[in-house]
Amino acid sequence: MKKPALFAYWSSLLCALFLTISGCTIDNSQTSDLSGIEGPLQIVCTTGMIGDAMARVAGDRAEVVSLMGPGVDPHLYKATQGDLRKLNQADVVFFNGLHLEGKMGEVLEKVGRLKPVIALGDSLPSQRLINSTNYASAYDPHIWFDVALWSEAVGRATQTLAKLDTAHRNQYLEGYATFQKELEALDGEVTRQIQEIPEEQRILITAHDAFEYFGKAYDIEVRGLQGISTVSEFGLKDISNLVNLIVDRSIKAVFVESSVPRKSLEAVVEGCAQRGHKTIIGGTLYSDAMGAAGTPAGTYPGMVRANVQTIVSALK
Repeated sequence: MKKPALFAYWSSLLCALFLTISGCTIDNSQTSDLSGIEGPLQIVCTTGMIGDAMARVAGDRAEVVSLMGPGVDPHLYKATQGDLRKLNQADVVFFNGLHLEGKMGEVLEKVGRLKPVIALGDSLPSQRLINSTNYASAYDPHIWFDVALWSEAVGRATQTLAKLDTAHRNQYLEGYATFQKELEALDGEVTRQIQEIPEEQRILITAHDAFEYFGKAYDIEVRGLQGISTVSEFGLKDISNLVNLIVDRSIKAVFVESSVPRKSLEAVVEGCAQRGHKTIIGGTLYSDAMGAAGTPAGTYPGMVRANVQTIVSALK
């Protein structure tokens, strides 16, 4: 199914299935009614990508807080006392799921006994996910790197929020519809720009293997020094293998990530130099966290555009 058709399909599916399914799992399995809450809902999200999406969906009906800011690695993140207060005060909580927030699992489970705690990734059909036997959940959690898939995940979260707060259902659906159109345009934009890279240079090498969804969606090969989670270890053999790949294929650039130390990729660049091949660090990509608030990369669409511009500029 082509991407424009996929967006249209999902839009119609959202409306058709709204009254029959919730789309996302509510961990406490209780029917919650948020319609009676006066003033803005308190929505807490784990990552900035989720926070940006739910703020657009909810509009002035909610105050949205993201626990993990710029440069934060969700694989390693542990909830602070301040986070616990925010979670306890929340009316509803959204998180990525698929074990992205691995060290917060127990906290989210406890909060889910008292209020709706909704995992965007866990709501997606398994056939839409990338299987990885090297990761705890068997599925790659970095779903936001496929813009169409992220739109679907946000749509399912919208379904659940609208079912929990029926009095404001139309506002949520309208907020999502507007965001969905923006994401559809963004998806096409990314596809066109990546195709500007010569096919032989269309390989994205990063610190950890976060970009598989991006590669699958936009036809670019991806390699990471570490595995899907930054918890995984890498050694000299991993560096050597990556150096061999870069030298053999004359790759121009590799990319560091805003939420992962750059030292490992610097070792790869040095290894290439010792082999007589010059490769550069082509720039910093936003992988598991967005940019600072108020900057172009401080929103999800801006984050995606910043990444694509960096990749294309270095590899074209």
